[in-house]
Amino acid sequence: MELRGPGLRTGLMDALREAVRTGRLAPGARLPSSRSLAADLGVARNTVADAYGELVAEGWLTARQGSGT
Repeated sequence: MELRGPGLRTGLMDALREAVRTGRLAPGARLPSSRSLAADLGVARNTVADAYGELVAEGWLTARQGSGT
């Protein structure tokens, strides 16, 4: 995943929005945990958690209690 934008969180959010728009992220698909994705990308876990949270608030993602995002 290529992170673009002025900041890591913004770049991650842009990349996830694009994945949804283009169908690379299928409806109902489970995303990696924030810890796992942060480790893969070499960023802080809070960066991923904040991006996930904002995308949930915007309606791009749905969080399931106890099941991740």
